[in-house]
Amino acid sequence: MSDGIMSKAATMEIPISSNGDTGSLPEDDGLEQDLQQVMVSGPNLNETSIVSGGYGGTAEGIIPTSAIKGSGLHQPHAGPAVGGEEVVRGIAVEKFDIVKKWGINTYKCTKQLISERFGRGSRTVDLELETQIELLRETKRKYECVLQLARALTNHFYSLVQTQHALGDAFADLSQKSPELQEEFGYNAETQKLLCKNGETLLGAVNFFVSSINTLVNKTMEDTLMTVKQYETARLEYDAYRTDLEELSMGPRDA
Repeated sequence: MSDGIMSKAATMEIPISSNGDTGSLPEDDGLEQDLQQVMVSGPNLNETSIVSGGYGGTAEGIIPTSAIKGSGLHQPHAGPAVGGEEVVRGIAVEKFDIVKKWGINTYKCTKQLISERFGRGSRTVDLELETQIELLRETKRKYECVLQLARALTNHFYSLVQTQHALGDAFADLSQKSPELQEEFGYNAETQKLLCKNGETLLGAVNFFVSSINTLVNKTMEDTLMTVKQYETARLEYDAYRTDLEELSMGPRDA
């Protein structure tokens, strides 16, 4: 009985970690702790392990909890369940690494962006490229103005063509009901129908012009500006890591 009590006390002194990883903490302690809290609070209970050497011990003292389930007097048998747990553990570790890298990268880029907005951080600038980008944005604004005016012209001219068509029909009706003015009303009716026909041709050309300008502004230029946004994102990430490298170069050097 005394042996059982001593073994129980020894077991209570064994610390439990979230994933059995005894490596050192990464460079960003606050971000790593937040990510560890998120992972520990998840449903991955199979990743819990017992470390016999305490925190910071060697990897040889890690005992998976799957090996001590059931009776402690019998050695567990290898089977498909053990292989399944290893696969699940590997997937969980891979996902954790992806989330960790994404979090660190996002933190660095956000820090660099805030520093640039407040004028405390430096940014890499290509003067020629920046000039071309600004020129493209200015050209896009001008073409958007032309597109807006062309659409307004199309709407107004369409109303004019419809009015001329209705006026030609009215003159044709009057020429049949007024024999004394049949010639004058007939001439006006033919004139309005001819204007309406030419107006429809011009309206088709204006519609083609509006469609072309719309494609240029909302497709071609927009795709180019999306590429510019991706370039700006890559530039921000580069400046974030460049700033970290400069800070590390200026700091004290140890062994």
